Amino acid sequence: MHCGVHCALSRSSVLSAAAVMSTRMILLMSRPLTQRAYLHKGTKITMPTLSYRHAALNDVALIVSLVNTAYRGETSKMGWTTEAYILGGQRTDAEEIKRLIEAENSLILLCLKDGVTIGTAHLKKVDEGAYLGMFTIKPSLQGRGIGKEFLSAAEKTALETWRMNKITMSVITLRHELIAYYERRGYRRTGMFGAFPGDPRFGIPKVADLQFEYLEKMLA
Repeated sequence: MHCGVHCALSRSSVLSAAAVMSTRMILLMSRPLTQRAYLHKGTKITMPTLSYRHAALNDVALIVSLVNTAYRGETSKMGWTTEAYILGGQRTDAEEIKRLIEAENSLILLCLKDGVTIGTAHLKKVDEGAYLGMFTIKPSLQGRGIGKEFLSAAEKTALETWRMNKITMSVITLRHELIAYYERRGYRRTGMFGAFPGDPRFGIPKVADLQFEYLEKMLA
């Protein structure tokens, strides 16, 4: 009788433990991939195969669409880098992209996943180094480590193209999470600021007195 009770309790404990584990797995798998990686720090995440190339004029329409959907509008809210809550209107247009591609000491680097363009980065040579802007990853693919890898590739491209050991960027001061992201990537806040442009081609502010802060990073 004692053995029967003991065995029944053991089976009950095993079933309870299994139920708990099953519930935990369901909750875990319902989380985004980045959160799963955080909970299981030893888990290896297979990174997608990325490639890079310089943009050409026949890429203009694609770049305009990708940049605008990543920064503005409802689609941009799928990603964490959206500016839709502070800016309306467009982020760029075909005229600007064409000018950036054709300008001297300026290029747009494209990031491709399995041959499909998913990211952009504008690089240009400036007096004190290189400038990085219009850094974009398709919203539905953000949070997977692609941005980190692409940022490294953009920095390497700037270094190899112009032999400059410093890269700078500007980030809207209200984007605290974005500034923190770049700080984790080695950028530092310079304490230098600039006003957001009043030209509606670059966006229509939803809050007053928007401004940029300049960040910089020393390259190898």
